[in-house]
Amino acid sequence: MKKLVNQTVVPIRKIFSLGFLLIFLTAVTEAQELYQMPEGTHSRWSSFENPGAEKGKGAQENRGAKGHAFNKIEADKTVTLLQVDGAGVVNRIWLTLSDRSPEMLQSLWIKMYWDGAEKPAVAAPLGDFFGVAFGKKMPFENALFSDPEGRSFNCIIPMPFKTGAKITLTNHSDKNVDALFYDINLLSKETAEEDILYFHTFFNYAKKTVLTEDHEILPKISGKGRYLGVNMGVKTDPIYEDTWWGEGEVKIYLDGDGEFPTLVGTGAEDYIGGAYGQGEYYNRYQGSLEASKQTKRFIIYRYHIPDPIYFYEDIKVTIQQIGGWQKEKVLELQDNGASLIPVTIDTGGGNLLKLLEMDPVPELDDPKLPDGWTNFYRQDEVVTTAYFYLDRPSSELPIKDTDMSNGYEKQ
Repeated sequence: MKKLVNQTVVPIRKIFSLGFLLIFLTAVTEAQELYQMPEGTHSRWSSFENPGAEKGKGAQENRGAKGHAFNKIEADKTVTLLQVDGAGVVNRIWLTLSDRSPEMLQSLWIKMYWDGAEKPAVAAPLGDFFGVAFGKKMPFENALFSDPEGRSFNCIIPMPFKTGAKITLTNHSDKNVDALFYDINLLSKETAEEDILYFHTFFNYAKKTVLTEDHEILPKISGKGRYLGVNMGVKTDPIYEDTWWGEGEVKIYLDGDGEFPTLVGTGAEDYIGGAYGQGEYYNRYQGSLEASKQTKRFIIYRYHIPDPIYFYEDIKVTIQQIGGWQKEKVLELQDNGASLIPVTIDTGGGNLLKLLEMDPVPELDDPKLPDGWTNFYRQDEVVTTAYFYLDRPSSELPIKDTDMSNGYEKQ
């Protein structure tokens, strides 16, 4: 794909400001840029063959004959993948593992530190960071991540830094990983760019969401930056049977918003570009990698590259936990003990009965209520990884890896 190839070779200029970041991620590079030389910029790779990404220091073991292509990651140990001083930008991360089970991909945590910060800007399970929830492996490609054969991990998000970068991988499981192969491709800069945004993530997992409470994709953070998007996994509670989970709207609160957000969607499948239910597909900026009634799992993503979301003071991103089905079925679920609260009834012809605005709010079995599609608050297992840029190397957000042994689904 021409856009993806060109994006990896764009000379690194002052493109990490709010305005130019969009150009870097989306515009097709002009041909002459492929052969222009940026001043003071040097190509470097970090791997076990050259962990310091140093000039002239690669392939030193076994007389240069593939002496250190991989390492073991022992249980409860951390491996440093990159540690460099000075300015630069990470352009690509590739890796693969001998153990790619869902449990291991949920238990291995990748962390990234910029400019000597003690707190990581990136902290997430390995599988989730690379664009897929629940440790699912499958071939796919989008604008930020890819897995050509279902066996590897690729990321081409640009990650700039001014004085240094460190990337680690921690094994929170009770099993060793016999082999980790990786390389991190970066450009070192002789002069640091002043106007940059630092790459961040926020991982959030709920074994069961709280009834009537929106799931926080990104809790409120202060600063200036850009929200890149999210990958999300939902495992529906069997008590709701095969009813639809994804009526919840994404809300994005910007720059001092109070009770109500500036940006709001119309439903989960709408947010990722689908409609009326959810099949499986992957596109550059939106996708549904799993949509299965058998596993009761849905894995989706949406990346705001052609439709940038900037913030100048603060931002918060949430998604409502609302599903829907015909009223008769919702009443049956309620009788079977399902935890739910009806919110609307679509009576047809464009008429929507807003139950929560009625005084008093009626019970769903009220014979005066009409039949129709009924949306209702519900509780499911939800996991999200949000990606964003911020004008500082660390944030006030919590890191949730305190008890991740044997995978987050085991909690």
